[in-house]
Amino acid sequence: MISRRRFTQAFAAGVAGVAATSLAACSSSAPATPAAAAPAGADLRVGSGENTTLGPIKQIDAGVLNMAYAEFGPATGQPVLLLHGWPYDPYSYADVAPQLAAAGYRVIVPFLRGWGQTRFLSPQAVRNGQQSAVALDIIALMDALRIDKAVLGGFDWGARTVAIMAALWPERCKAMVSVSGYIITNLEANKQPLPPAAELGWWYQYYFATERGAIGYDRNRHDFNKLIWKIASPQWNFDDATYDRSAASFDNPDHAAIVVHNYRWRLSLAPGEPQYDQYEQRLAAGPAISVPSITIGSDFDGAAKNGASYRAKFTGKYEHRVYDGIGHNVPQEAPRPFAQAIIDADRL
Repeated sequence: MISRRRFTQAFAAGVAGVAATSLAACSSSAPATPAAAAPAGADLRVGSGENTTLGPIKQIDAGVLNMAYAEFGPATGQPVLLLHGWPYDPYSYADVAPQLAAAGYRVIVPFLRGWGQTRFLSPQAVRNGQQSAVALDIIALMDALRIDKAVLGGFDWGARTVAIMAALWPERCKAMVSVSGYIITNLEANKQPLPPAAELGWWYQYYFATERGAIGYDRNRHDFNKLIWKIASPQWNFDDATYDRSAASFDNPDHAAIVVHNYRWRLSLAPGEPQYDQYEQRLAAGPAISVPSITIGSDFDGAAKNGASYRAKFTGKYEHRVYDGIGHNVPQEAPRPFAQAIIDADRL
């Protein structure tokens, strides 16, 4: 799910009225770019649920994975990679991808490690969910597909991943769209406690930190993740069929291990792998993003939805947009505005 600071800001603002601490944001006096708002009365949810299939799922060896992905649009189009988060899957882009394909883009929507048909090539591989490992999976996928440079879009883990790629490998990123802005994990900052009301909103992290929680998530992943969907997007009236299409991705044999490791690693309760240390050291410095970028704030972001807390992290062409009434799963809840953001970022 989203970074600790974003979830706690939303929870504290909506439940207790407490301003949660922004752990990873860089404070700055720089003014935020005026947010682009939808026209008054516009229904941001138009088009949501129009498509119920991703089409044939393809497979390719990429780095340490045999990665599953959906592909839309002409092979000669400008590549776009769209990345999901937890507890979601590529169906978050079932309505976005066809729109971009119709506009001439080649759209790739991968299943992250631990989701769907994506598998580790080696049974001995560490089931590692740390942020740089996930980002390098996508770099490996681009290499395998012979994509030199792409427009990147994502939310939740996907937003973190596209921000990491844009920060560390800007030559591979033509432009990016990131829901909730700059959410690269800072391990040292995550060691600091939050106000009690905000900590309550992070309940599942502490659950995952225990062996009881690891077993409980593995046994109850379907119902657990459905609960998170409802908490994160309270105004999104998704039906069982919509949820169940995504829930099938959670049956991956590595899913629970990857998710639990990700959240334990964020709290420094589980180690990463040494080969990623150099990347994590660079990310700990909070690198700026220079590629053309559009960030999106939604109701889930609470007080951070205006983007002011991370504006200074984006040093290139930049816009921030706010989608009122939309929860955390922005591309699936508001597919047309999200697709337009991808197109607009490509043209910045």
